[in-house]
Amino acid sequence: MRRAVTAGAASVLLVSLSACSGVLSGGDGEPKASATKGDDVTIGLLLPEKETTRYEKFDYPIIKKRVAELTNSEGRLIYANAGQDAKRQSRQLQKMIDEKVDALLVDPVDAHAIASEVRKAKAAGIKIIAYDRLAEGPVDAYIGFDNELVGQTQARALLKALGDKASKSSKIVMINGSPSDPNAAEFKSSAREEFGDSVTIAKSYDTVGWKPKYAQAEMEQAISALGASNIAGVYSANDGMAAGIIKALKNAGVTHLPPVTGQDAQLDAVQRILTGEQYMSVYKPYPQEAQTAAEMAVRAAQGRVIEFEALAMDRTDSPTTKRIRTANISVVSLTRGNIKSTVVKDGIYKVSDICTPKYAVACAQAGLTK
Repeated sequence: MRRAVTAGAASVLLVSLSACSGVLSGGDGEPKASATKGDDVTIGLLLPEKETTRYEKFDYPIIKKRVAELTNSEGRLIYANAGQDAKRQSRQLQKMIDEKVDALLVDPVDAHAIASEVRKAKAAGIKIIAYDRLAEGPVDAYIGFDNELVGQTQARALLKALGDKASKSSKIVMINGSPSDPNAAEFKSSAREEFGDSVTIAKSYDTVGWKPKYAQAEMEQAISALGASNIAGVYSANDGMAAGIIKALKNAGVTHLPPVTGQDAQLDAVQRILTGEQYMSVYKPYPQEAQTAAEMAVRAAQGRVIEFEALAMDRTDSPTTKRIRTANISVVSLTRGNIKSTVVKDGIYKVSDICTPKYAVACAQAGLTK
């Protein structure tokens, strides 16, 4: 996939053009009808799994709340989680079609496998917005974080952590995300490009389902092949896998852990960053993504095309569809020094959530006080 950025639209437009009326014109120039529905819309939400805590803790409740706010509590949200099962998600999408939802937010387990159901939903007149991961098929729009920037941010942080140790002779291990997730491919590709010739990628694995237990097994294989003392750093595509990687290193008797990256700013990862077990994570402002996705879905369901399109000014190509309307959201490198100004400031976690008794000393050292 290649993402084409529209001039002047480097990040998502968080605007609400509630006064729009009259005949609407779409991005391809064809006339489109005025808003056809009021607040009594039905929005479907399909999320992929529960291994990553963000989906149940942040995405679903934020989207549910925002849909209610935008529709004066008259709109309905139908939600299902696939539990990392692509076939189950296909059945869930078919049920959404049967329920006659007006718009559908779908975060695919398998971007390719979901394409046939996306086509069925499109034929049924449902507006389809790919959420967080780009689904194949005729989706109307895509909202997600800047995947290339995620990979670049992770790689830059690892190189910074290595400092003077970063050289062609420095061996790193890459534990990448699931091969069925198109985002994982972009993280991996942009990270490898950022590493360039600065280090040697001695081992690289694609981790089915983003499973921490598989990441742990892969790290064990890398340690066996390379020797723990010869591993300068570990690129982990997300925080859940980072936990498995760190466990493998500890089990191998490593006391001075190499820098390990992550993504998603999970609570346990923030705590590991405080203690130095994990070097960094990528903080993705979920409230912004979820709130904007809810607004896109509601506006699309209501037929308020100008407002919908104003929220998705970039363009993205998938293997099946070109120039998909896209809302890109930027990300931040989360390290020990900016926990307070990111996840705490944005209300993702309270200091009391992070600074349990086990982490009291580390929190005090980092200037985190209740």
